[in-house]
Amino acid sequence: MVEAAELIDNEFLRQFEIKVDGQLAKIEYSSQERKIFLTKLVIPENVKDENFKKDFLALVFDHIADRNLSIVPTSPEIAKFVRSNRKYKRMLPVGVRI
Repeated sequence: MVEAAELIDNEFLRQFEIKVDGQLAKIEYSSQERKIFLTKLVIPENVKDENFKKDFLALVFDHIADRNLSIVPTSPEIAKFVRSNRKYKRMLPVGVRI
C-alpha cells in the first residue's frame, strides 16, 4: 500500500517519487503557471501489486489538488487513469478534454 509519507516531490528533477520494493517509481512533470503537465509514468518491472499504479497516481493527484493546481496529462497511461476516475477530471484546466 502506498503511504503519503513516502511521496517525494523532487523539484530539481521535476518528478514525483516513491520507493517500492527497493526501486524508484516516478511520475515526471513540467510546470507552467498554475498547471502541472504529467509527462511520463515509470513503474519498476518487479512491482507485482496490481493496485500500485492506481494508488500511486491517486496519491500524486491528491498532492497536486492540495496545492490547488490543474493537471494536464500528456502520458497515455495517466490520461487513461483520469478518464476512469471522475473525481480527478475536475482538475483539468478549462478547455482541456481527454
